[in-house]
Amino acid sequence: MHEQLFISELFYSIQGESTRAGLPCLFIRLAGCNLRCTYCDAAYTWQEPGTVMRISDICATIAKTPDVLVEITGGEPLAQAGVYPLMQALLNSDRRVLLETNGSLSLCGVPDAVTIIMDVKCPGSGMASANLLGNLALLRERRARQCTDEIKFVLSSRDDFHWAHAMVLRERLDHVAPVLFSPVRPGLDPATLAQLLLDHRINVRLQLQLHTLLWPGQSRGV
Repeated sequence: MHEQLFISELFYSIQGESTRAGLPCLFIRLAGCNLRCTYCDAAYTWQEPGTVMRISDICATIAKTPDVLVEITGGEPLAQAGVYPLMQALLNSDRRVLLETNGSLSLCGVPDAVTIIMDVKCPGSGMASANLLGNLALLRERRARQCTDEIKFVLSSRDDFHWAHAMVLRERLDHVAPVLFSPVRPGLDPATLAQLLLDHRINVRLQLQLHTLLWPGQSRGV
């Protein structure tokens, strides 16, 4: 059973988030999610069942576009046990692999060669209670092994900013991995967030969703 996955979509686009924004990327979007964030922009991943695909078929599809970054996303990809053999199969074929995860499930089984982009859910998401804070310790251990992970906060208000700022300082997250603050519009204007970052002199990166600027109003296949 672990040799197949429920897939929401497979597509080739521009990486819109993370420090690799702007790079061509193949996306494997898995169906299903254990959270219900207030600002979810991919609700179809858990509202629709997805298509069952064997890992071998996924890899065959990916192989048609060689030498390109691959991102596994969702939904929540770690909710499907088959994601682990998928990650290993992609690594075995010498692909650079990113994993975007909501931070509520343990990262302990993710290979070191996979770059984790982990969300920390702010109160405005309605899901802050789901944060698995033990994952921060795992990210610290991975950093000691020279892993190249990232931590992301999606902010929907000034209150979210101050909550995230306090967590970054308390946990010294900028010493764990690059930290990204991403504003939700219309909740938090990007220029307002930029000014907050300057005013507080916090060592994090402002992240705008590049794909939403390139293809406004298009939610799938980007």
